[in-house]
Amino acid sequence: MAETDSFAERLLRWFDTSGRHDLPWQHPRSPYNVWLSEIMLQQTQVQTVIPYFERFVRELPTLRDLAAADLDRVLALWAGLGYYARARNLHKAARVCVELHDGELPADFEALSALPGIGRSTAGAILAQAHGLRYAILDGNVKRSLCRFHGVDGWPGSSAVEKKLWELAEEHLPQTRLADYSQAIMDFGATLCTRSDPSCMFCPLQADCVALREGRVEQLPESKPGKPLPERRTVMLVLRDAHGRVLLARRPPSGVWSGMWSLPEVADHDEARLFVEAHARADFDANTPMALIEHTFSHYRLHIAPLLWHGAAATVQISDNDQYRWQALATLDEVGLPAPVKKLLATLP
Repeated sequence: MAETDSFAERLLRWFDTSGRHDLPWQHPRSPYNVWLSEIMLQQTQVQTVIPYFERFVRELPTLRDLAAADLDRVLALWAGLGYYARARNLHKAARVCVELHDGELPADFEALSALPGIGRSTAGAILAQAHGLRYAILDGNVKRSLCRFHGVDGWPGSSAVEKKLWELAEEHLPQTRLADYSQAIMDFGATLCTRSDPSCMFCPLQADCVALREGRVEQLPESKPGKPLPERRTVMLVLRDAHGRVLLARRPPSGVWSGMWSLPEVADHDEARLFVEAHARADFDANTPMALIEHTFSHYRLHIAPLLWHGAAATVQISDNDQYRWQALATLDEVGLPAPVKKLLATLP
């Protein structure tokens, strides 16, 4: 239909003059680079991702390098980006590709979307941008743009609304320049049709935008029906030995920060006393309370109460094993800590 063609054509004309053409994953726009960038860009803005992407590909330039890397190294390169399941899935998917796909990302939609961490939109982005194939994407920027342009009511995360948005996304696909179009519609949502203060005056689609015509730009897309975030509390133990090293503990294999190194964590002071008595020669009552930390996840808010000890010592040899380790503050980047833990330890002298 004319409107569909016009939508893509107008976006591509805008992209040619105002889109982003110098992103590091565009040169070259290889399947590995596109895949890595798409995973990093989930829940994270471009300017934040760029230095992480550049460091990651500098150290792990190919899919085979990623597959061969130790998971701790991958998590260390990822540390600070959050949502660490993304990094673990990258690592798993790379190893599957080595095992089943000759060390390459498959160019088949079904095989690609079957890999850990690659859903329909990410698979479409890889196939469109790296191979020029005609697949739609539907990230947050695209959902917002389509909701406003078509006046789509309802929360985009609901199955009915998301189904409608997929239909619209596929209808708008052009016949050519799929790689540029995928980048164009993402750039459009990220730089013009933004969540707040969208630049409607400069929008190439403004003449046909339902939300603009009806004065509903700020109301669309509709928000998820809200409810208060649950509150959780934990005590983190900052045990330092005579050399100034800090005791780290491996997180459980599932749940928040799964598999990462962090500080030993207990529910309350009674559990803290038991841990210190079992794992370190330190006077429990000699601890120094540190400033409380609040960290918000997507599904709950965590309140952290850190307790600090100096001159602790292990009751058993626990250096460099898979559950506990003493780590020098100068080498914390080697293990990739959760952001609030890294921030906490950065305050230590």
